[in-house]
Amino acid sequence: MRPRVKNWSMVLATAGAMTMVAAATMPTSALPASSTVPLLADTALEAVAGKEPAGGQCTTSCPVGACGAAGSWGDDRPHTIDDDDKSQLPIVRADLDPDSVMPLADPADSLTIRLRADGRLTDVNVTDAQGRHLAGRTSDDGACWHSTTPLRAGTRYLLRAVAEDQDGLPGQASWDLETAPSPPGSRLTAAFGPTPGVYGVGQPLVAELSQPVPAADHQARRLAERSLQVTSQPAVEGSWHWVDDSTLHYRPKTYWPTHAAIQVRSGLDGIHVTGKLYGGPSQPLTLTTGDRIEAVTDVAAHEMTVKRNGHTVRTIAVTTGKPGFRTRGGIKVVLGKELTVRMRGDSIGIARGTSDFYDLPVSYATRLTWSGEYVHAAPWSLEAQGAENVSHGCTGMSTDDAAWFYDTVRPGDIVNVIDGYGAPMTVFDNGYGDWNLTWKQWRAGSSLTDVPHYATTTAARLRPTP
Repeated sequence: MRPRVKNWSMVLATAGAMTMVAAATMPTSALPASSTVPLLADTALEAVAGKEPAGGQCTTSCPVGACGAAGSWGDDRPHTIDDDDKSQLPIVRADLDPDSVMPLADPADSLTIRLRADGRLTDVNVTDAQGRHLAGRTSDDGACWHSTTPLRAGTRYLLRAVAEDQDGLPGQASWDLETAPSPPGSRLTAAFGPTPGVYGVGQPLVAELSQPVPAADHQARRLAERSLQVTSQPAVEGSWHWVDDSTLHYRPKTYWPTHAAIQVRSGLDGIHVTGKLYGGPSQPLTLTTGDRIEAVTDVAAHEMTVKRNGHTVRTIAVTTGKPGFRTRGGIKVVLGKELTVRMRGDSIGIARGTSDFYDLPVSYATRLTWSGEYVHAAPWSLEAQGAENVSHGCTGMSTDDAAWFYDTVRPGDIVNVIDGYGAPMTVFDNGYGDWNLTWKQWRAGSSLTDVPHYATTTAARLRPTP
């Protein structure tokens, strides 16, 4: 009785490069892993970065990065093949003939792998030498896989595809693909902040790009934002927000979890961004969060309530800004602490010689804005604390309370000013007012509003469905 025979082939294509075909006809009995077939030239399949291949050879009904059962993946984690019996997979390793030269792919191109016979792809794995996965998605019928993120310049990839024919018989093929080096020129990199350390749960992440990416270049913005990868343990939903053409802030939907480990890194290195601009290497950042410290300043009640992990730990009598110098309302994030700071009226526009002018050394000063709003010791206003608002915008309290507050909070902790009379805290130009935007408003500042965004990478790969 003759064994059942499987006959299938795959096409690997990048725009502007020779298409390579791996074809095999083989029995399902054990096939030596060293068996090879040559790669054959074929008509090139057009594929352009950021677009579907021409002619609709690889289409799917779901948006890029948001596929469900159709088979989208976009993470950098390794995965395994879920076949019931891996040992029975016939291996077909497609190698170039010794005299052949593999053409270098343009890193601006996309990558397509498609079947040239009836069947479906059951797994596609494209990795570089560092083990980074190239994100992609399959068509609804499983006959085609198309990359959804760009290739890296000067990089060698291992492409491995597993497929089954119409009878369910499996086969596997692999290729090597090398991309051309990036041309000389400037590079887009990202400097991340804050510095490594332990922060409060309200601390936003900051990415300063080495070059502006204008809002008009929508595709470049999408690519840059998707390349700035944030992970956290525990995982939380979060998003980047473009502050300007070269600055992005990242925050979760709600505050970070307590004692979370957070890492931000760039995947821009070697990526074609736009025109002649390519990404360069960036230093990753790791930080952690501490307890959830929240200070709520009730301006009308002249009182601050400090909570640790939801439990009140201290109630403090305070004084805030008087008429003409009202304390800003809304959520602020602790920027830093200064044991002693000299405060002068002319720093906020009060002329020397006027009744409101001051020049004082202030102790236990916790900074909330770059313009000079602090929580600090104010022994000169003890009678007013808990009764009336007499400051020039800062929150004053006794020296003992200010010392306790100074020792309790850290950068990234939250101070929320409520029931006040002052202007609201601005969002980006005077510290971290990020939390004063609703989540809908925050997400509107992302270039990826059509894609669910998370602090951890997206869900594990999905196999194509029949």
